[in-house]
Amino acid sequence: MRLEPIANPSALRRLGLPALALVATLGVAMLLALVAGANPFAVLGQIAKGALGSKLAVLETLNRATPLIFTGLAVAVAFRAKLWNIGAEAQLYAGAILAVVLGTGVLGSPWVLPVSALAAMLAGAALLLGPVLLKTRLGVDEVVTTLLLNFIMLLLVSYLLEGPMKDPGGMGWPKSTPLIPEARLPRIVDGLRLHWGFALAIIAAVVVWVIQTRTTLGFEIRAVGQNPEAARFAGMPVNAVLVKTALLSGGLAALAGWSEVAGLKGHLSSDLSPGFGYTGIIVAMLAMLHPLGVILTAVFVAGIFVGSDAMSRAAGVPTYIADMLMAVALLFMVLAILLTKARVVRG
Repeated sequence: MRLEPIANPSALRRLGLPALALVATLGVAMLLALVAGANPFAVLGQIAKGALGSKLAVLETLNRATPLIFTGLAVAVAFRAKLWNIGAEAQLYAGAILAVVLGTGVLGSPWVLPVSALAAMLAGAALLLGPVLLKTRLGVDEVVTTLLLNFIMLLLVSYLLEGPMKDPGGMGWPKSTPLIPEARLPRIVDGLRLHWGFALAIIAAVVVWVIQTRTTLGFEIRAVGQNPEAARFAGMPVNAVLVKTALLSGGLAALAGWSEVAGLKGHLSSDLSPGFGYTGIIVAMLAMLHPLGVILTAVFVAGIFVGSDAMSRAAGVPTYIADMLMAVALLFMVLAILLTKARVVRG
């Protein structure tokens, strides 16, 4: 058995296989519900109701989707150039740190929000710049370096929250000094948690789509991702393109941390992210690396997690079913993408 590349896959193949992957994921979800001793249709209904069954549920789903859009975009941009950024979690925390550093009184209104957002992006970009330079200059595998940076940043955050950034009025809890009101993103709906970071995430997705489809950089990113040797032969500065891609990817991931601190939490804590950086990989792959598709898949994934919380309370099924669903969805989608580009033949 071997894989034979398909030069021009049909539209049915390109759309049908990912759709089949989602259907297969749904089948696994029903099987998991049966194993848990619950009615699978009731479980799926409770997940849908918990994610979309009320105004509060919808807004909470969109709220949970906000950081996933940013990290999904970060992964999609990098993976498009075959730059395997597994460190979106670290870049997220870099953005969160800068949100606190500049948002606790260093700057005043009205510049604190845009300046802290820009600083967060620069911090995330700088964090990914190191691994990409190691890759382009020394051939070091970026999967390893970006993955290890996640743990380094978590340890750094723990140190900061127990030391220089610890809130003196926090009654001993490891959290930072709260942001001043001018450094907070306003709520879209008064009294509810959805903030304007969601709108910024939508704008970011549109900007990335424009970059990828309407600019020279976007063409270079696609060319380098498809065949770096051919791109280099055509005169493209492959290493420079990878550096630009890394700066954009790291900056987008950092906005996830910035928006969570400035828009939702109001302070930094070690549990700021329940794995948004890693989940961004699933979001990007489900969207097949399309920036606008990231919006839809981020809302879908967020709905699964929000709905699973409600389902667990109503049906008594563990919320871990959501984590298993995301893992299965990723595996099925990766297989679908592979079979879109190649067919299995004997010999």
